Amino acid sequence: MSESVRPGPQEPSDTAGDGAVERKIERMFYLYGKCLDDDRLEDWPSFFIESGRYVIHPRDNLEAGLEGYWIYCDHRRMIRDRVLSLREANIYNIHYARHLISNVLVIGRDGDVHDVRANYVVLQTDNEGVTHNFSAGEYRAKVVFEDGEPKFAENIVVPDTYLVKALIAIPL
Repeated sequence: MSESVRPGPQEPSDTAGDGAVERKIERMFYLYGKCLDDDRLEDWPSFFIESGRYVIHPRDNLEAGLEGYWIYCDHRRMIRDRVLSLREANIYNIHYARHLISNVLVIGRDGDVHDVRANYVVLQTDNEGVTHNFSAGEYRAKVVFEDGEPKFAENIVVPDTYLVKALIAIPL
């Protein structure tokens, strides 16, 4: 008697979607990183649907079942408020960011919602020219299509470590 084997949570699903859809989703992730690297924070909310959620949930807390989020925005208006705060109120280290995004995989699909995983590394270069690894981890995203374009219904950023060298100001 043979038992059916289902893909694990980190394995791509053969039925996740067609290649064109997956390429559009992958491209969206790369454009997302480029938007942040170019300091176009005002454009960042456009990657989310109106009810889209952006969360930074460190792996330590996530695996322990704790809610200790670094950032929690549960709709696009909160994401816009975050940008406004960064531009007008917050003071943080001047730096250049570089988002390296890889291994973008659609691992499943439930109706119109694509379950996507991707790795990220964010490097920061300070105004003295010193570059350091700021954060590394995984994006755990739910992606839907709006007017033919992929958008985040949810992007949960899961940093591998709770320790970061500086304040989390800009999005990961």
